[in-house]
Amino acid sequence: MLNIENRIIDTIRFLTIDAVEKAKSGHPGLPMGAATMAYTLWSKFLKGSHIEPDWIDRDRFVLSAGHGSMLLYSLLHLFGYDVTIEDIKNFRQFKSKTPGHPEYRITQMVETTTGPLGQGFGNAVGMAISEKRLAAEFNTKDFDIINHYTYVLASDGDLMEGVAGEAASLAGHLKLGKLIALYDDNKITIDGSTEITFTENVKKRFKGYNWEVIHIKDGNSIDEIEEAISKARNNLNQPSLIIIPTIIGYGSPNKEGTPTIHGKPLGEKEVQLTKKLRGWDKYPPFYVPDEVYGYMKKIIDKREESRKTWYRTFNEYCKKYPKKAQKWKKWFSKEIPKSLFMDKELNAFDEKPNATRNEGSRVINIISKHIPNLIGGSADLNSSTKTYIKEKGDFQWNNLKGNNINFGVREHAMGAILNGIALHGGLRPFGSTFLVFSDYMRPSIRLSALMEIPVIYVFTHDSIGVGEDGPTHQPIEHLLSLRAIPNLIVFRPADAQETAIAWIEAIKRTDGPTALILTRQKVPFIEGVNENAHRGGYTLRKEEGQKPDIILIGSGSELSLVVKAAEILKEEGVDSRVVSMISWEHFDYQPKSYREYVLPSDIKRRLSVEAATTLGWRKYILDEGIAIGIDSFGASAPGDVLMKEFGFTVENIVENAKKILR
Repeated sequence: MLNIENRIIDTIRFLTIDAVEKAKSGHPGLPMGAATMAYTLWSKFLKGSHIEPDWIDRDRFVLSAGHGSMLLYSLLHLFGYDVTIEDIKNFRQFKSKTPGHPEYRITQMVETTTGPLGQGFGNAVGMAISEKRLAAEFNTKDFDIINHYTYVLASDGDLMEGVAGEAASLAGHLKLGKLIALYDDNKITIDGSTEITFTENVKKRFKGYNWEVIHIKDGNSIDEIEEAISKARNNLNQPSLIIIPTIIGYGSPNKEGTPTIHGKPLGEKEVQLTKKLRGWDKYPPFYVPDEVYGYMKKIIDKREESRKTWYRTFNEYCKKYPKKAQKWKKWFSKEIPKSLFMDKELNAFDEKPNATRNEGSRVINIISKHIPNLIGGSADLNSSTKTYIKEKGDFQWNNLKGNNINFGVREHAMGAILNGIALHGGLRPFGSTFLVFSDYMRPSIRLSALMEIPVIYVFTHDSIGVGEDGPTHQPIEHLLSLRAIPNLIVFRPADAQETAIAWIEAIKRTDGPTALILTRQKVPFIEGVNENAHRGGYTLRKEEGQKPDIILIGSGSELSLVVKAAEILKEEGVDSRVVSMISWEHFDYQPKSYREYVLPSDIKRRLSVEAATTLGWRKYILDEGIAIGIDSFGASAPGDVLMKEFGFTVENIVENAKKILR
């Protein structure tokens, strides 16, 4: 190892130590132990550009062990990205570029938000899938314009999490050879040694997943790490796991190798001892030697040549393959083709009763004709969720042009992989399962909302209407649970027309995820659906007088019951307004004047009907209103029997409306 490289690695360690010490919180252990592997990867392999951080053919680096964020911030500073020493001094402070865990959009070259362990590993699998799919679409015999690797630095904790195992299993099946995981095997967790919980043979497990596994001896040997990464890069038929033994908190004389250095500052005395041991005690905090900056400039300049070469190649590619270049522009654009909105098929509805999942199937296949980079699948439920894109083929190791991903029974991995696909760019991802199983993937859904990325979730079998499968498969609290996630827009359409509208709104959205909640059972075609449905909530049927006696609000499969109840009430002299509330969030985003127009504040008599928990409806029905819903678990019986038994009938709606009017 060159002396200057030792200096650079120590610089990473001491920037970490000083930042954590100043913040009085943080995780110094991982960066101190993993500094050598990270420096080796970034300096000798990682393709990227500080001038154009989002260059599409850059290698992706995912710090799945997000608690070691100072490792990443130190690297970003030394490699010329927009992270200054002042930013590092502001580690973990309000509105800084260096938050406690890496956050997408906050800091340059942070490819994904990590911290919840295992998520970054799953994201990396999605990024590697994207590279494979895009390479198959755009590369030619004479041009490899998509040709990059995805690297992930994972900890013991990452590999303990089930989501990582799910994702690794699928990655091995798909033979994602350009996915390389560096496993920081420091054998320490917060509670002690991994001996107390994690004694499995990781090498055999990943070999069982069809990964290449490389086990090196010395985690501080640049040569060994470089040789291992080179070997992994040459295996294009398997993803690779490089097991790198390290010492957590390396260099701290009293704390290295112990749990105490995982997530706490070293303390002033231990900082001085550590610096003295490494010959750093003569420098002030946050010091970077001039020779380190000088050596790093050479590396930065060399990295930049890769980008310049790529652009020269890409310009030649565009001249020779103008149609592919045009397609490239469309795929990497967030614009929705105008042709989609002009497609007459979109509004060619069959007015017979139909399940909204079936209508969703019709719409997704129309959309895919206009957005050919729409890609996704289900958790082994295509026949039930109806999200298969016809004539687009399955994405498999031997058919990389397929747009249907078979995720298998791996909901959590599916969520994390979808996030990775969205983050990579070039593809529009969606995934589907039963609504009740959204629980399995909630952490990934939350992260897509936090990162503001346009993932589409299709959740079918949306209520007790599922019927005979029983309460294990009948969602009750799930709608509210999803609605509680900030920046997730949830649509629960009532019929074919509203389903098409919900899908269009989901496709139009670029600043966050959308969940579409669809039925298994058939629902009637509803008269009166209009353009205001695009606004999340709208007046489906207006009262005849100047003001309604009562406002009846419904969503999804229950809206048709509300319409029928309004007709009966009309015969009895009650003038009601019917409001369809497809999406709480989308409606709440509308101007106050529009919301007041739909739900006038002076009309206090209101009733809502939805086959889900009543919690949360109070903001729409106010104190005098009644919410008809279900606040218990369901049962096993035919769906129509259950709907009647739990009060989802026209008669019950009418009776409760009369209660409000008394």
